Amino acid sequence: MKLISWNVNGVRAVNKKGFLDWLEEANPDILCIQETKAHIDQLPKELLEDHGYHTFWHSGERRGYSGVATFSKEEPLYVQEGLGIDRYDKEGRVLLTEHPNFLLYNIYFPNGQRDQERLQYKLDFYDELLPIINDQVESGHNVIVTGDWNTAHHEIDLARPKDNVKNSGFMPIERERLDTYVENGWVDTFRMYHPEPGRYSWWTYRFGARSRNVGWRIDYFFVNEGFTEQVLDADIHDDVMGSDHCPISLEVKD
Repeated sequence: MKLISWNVNGVRAVNKKGFLDWLEEANPDILCIQETKAHIDQLPKELLEDHGYHTFWHSGERRGYSGVATFSKEEPLYVQEGLGIDRYDKEGRVLLTEHPNFLLYNIYFPNGQRDQERLQYKLDFYDELLPIINDQVESGHNVIVTGDWNTAHHEIDLARPKDNVKNSGFMPIERERLDTYVENGWVDTFRMYHPEPGRYSWWTYRFGARSRNVGWRIDYFFVNEGFTEQVLDADIHDDVMGSDHCPISLEVKD
């Protein structure tokens, strides 16, 4: 079973760059996209039907901002928009879908770059999500948490770590939050298969960063430790264009 996650940086924009052709070729069982930047009433018909997927959308109150969507070949057993916490749900950041073998959280984590208030909002989001997913595991579920986490965890996860220690996305206080997830038994699936440096999922549009591979790895598939036995592969697909992020993938036993 193949899952793909991709911050598309505007689903209407990426749709004009061959998104549906890519989807047909990549052929995932489930696709999670983040930063859709659209409400359903703004979407062309071809994104909603006749492509072989059930689609679910969670949009923020503010138009043209945030938003997530999940495309699934098989209809999920259950779908939930948001975490049930209004301060996050009004920004359209989370879709939970239940599948026969796991719960899947598709998340666009907050970006903390704007100011101290948004940084704290981001840290609070990490703090409030963790007990929710821990409870799901303790209840007997396997859980996959994917999306744009907006933090590079270790120095290996970005091209220029020393230059970015004071920048949101690589600040110690943010990286410590990911440490806490790992301490709670959450596993970064990409690093199960890829210990090598130089693998990134986001590049700024400035300075020709992508062509020079001056990037960050901030998109992840994390799973609970007990589910790692069913993980078959994980990868980054940096040859796929159309956004400032590229898709990442996870393969699990069906």
